[in-house]
Amino acid sequence: MESLKNIIGVDLGGTNMRAAFVKSGEITNKSARLVPKTDNADEVTNALIQTIAEVFTPEVEGIGVGVPSLVKSGEGIVYDVQNIPSWKKIHLKEILEKAFKCPVYVNNDANCFAVGERVFGTGTQYDDFVGLITGTGLGAGIIKGGHLLPDQNCGAGEFGMIPYLDDNYERYCSGQFFSRRFHADGGELAQKAAHGDQSALAAFAEYGQHLGKAIKTVLLTVDPGAIILGGSVSKSFEFYKEAMWQEISDYPYGFALENLKIVPSEMQEVSILGAAALCMDALS
Repeated sequence: MESLKNIIGVDLGGTNMRAAFVKSGEITNKSARLVPKTDNADEVTNALIQTIAEVFTPEVEGIGVGVPSLVKSGEGIVYDVQNIPSWKKIHLKEILEKAFKCPVYVNNDANCFAVGERVFGTGTQYDDFVGLITGTGLGAGIIKGGHLLPDQNCGAGEFGMIPYLDDNYERYCSGQFFSRRFHADGGELAQKAAHGDQSALAAFAEYGQHLGKAIKTVLLTVDPGAIILGGSVSKSFEFYKEAMWQEISDYPYGFALENLKIVPSEMQEVSILGAAALCMDALS
């Protein structure tokens, strides 16, 4: 991928907005503020512009923005951003390019995770992989031929929305599983599992079985060479990986499992770097 030296990565969440100057792959300056709680969409937009302006310099070659929503990829229009009710349809790319006079690339947070891994993380080893986020929800970004898989609305990789049992995969393969099934936080259960608590270990084993079924769906759909797990639940990988692999073992095309790698992400600041990586993926 083309090596841009000066990029801004922007992570827009439902609670916080963050921007960082990324120079040669290293974060050198950051800015952050709370997302305004308002029904006025312009107030949120202006706060985002101010956040970016605090790290912007004339040498910036591009801005990448990750958002928790569907995005009309080419036009950079975001729809129904999670936890920002005033953002129903925002022409974000157009607004930011007018404000900063440089190229802007907008995509959803799962795609940012995948392309961030491809440019800066474990994904540099693979031309074809899925970045699967297991956090408050279940989503994925797909890398094919070394690049983010192009789609129309950033909907490719929404495996969490596939019907499963009485609901969908997201309810069983994200942090929602632990709160719904065991009325406990996944992080708390991980601490107990680390001390050998059998009930916590059993909870993760059950989770691993569900995730294994979801991964078989990913394999049948995308056939990647690797799956890189991100999100909060990926930090507990050691507690569910055995059950996950046991569930995957009956995959109908066994030879495809021989070289398949499933590993947790090791990237720090993946949201910021993933957003910055959008620029590099788009220009390579």
